[in-house]
Amino acid sequence: MKKYTYSAKKRDISGKWWLIDADGVVLGRLASLVAMRLRGKHNPLYTPHVDCGDFIVVINADKVVLTGRKLQQKTYYRYSGYIGGLKATTAEKLLEKRPSDVIRLAVKGMLPKNRLGYSLYRKLKVYEGSRHPHEAQKPEPFDVKRYIG
Repeated sequence: MKKYTYSAKKRDISGKWWLIDADGVVLGRLASLVAMRLRGKHNPLYTPHVDCGDFIVVINADKVVLTGRKLQQKTYYRYSGYIGGLKATTAEKLLEKRPSDVIRLAVKGMLPKNRLGYSLYRKLKVYEGSRHPHEAQKPEPFDVKRYIG
């Protein structure tokens, strides 16, 4: 008797909505947990080429913690495409100006760089305060401290 590996189909997957509070959580640990949930690696039906992940709503992005001297030393780059168009911003300035981008960029770097990764990235919702417009989806609270420690 042959045994086959099960490959999940899109109809088999029902993405749940999770609410994560980033207050006092280390950025890298939060980003790796969120990327794993977006990808669906926690799911027993995980299939690498299928979107098996959940929807993630992150609140209190402005209260995320960076360890060591990363606030001053970590640099985010963007390039306009023109000569001399390379812009650099420290994590401290980006956290003051657009705190949600710090989490978005950290998670985006941990997702695959293809069409699947882009569709997974669209399932991430990040907000600076404790309010979010996703009450209708009834996101379940996710205890980050239980997994991160």
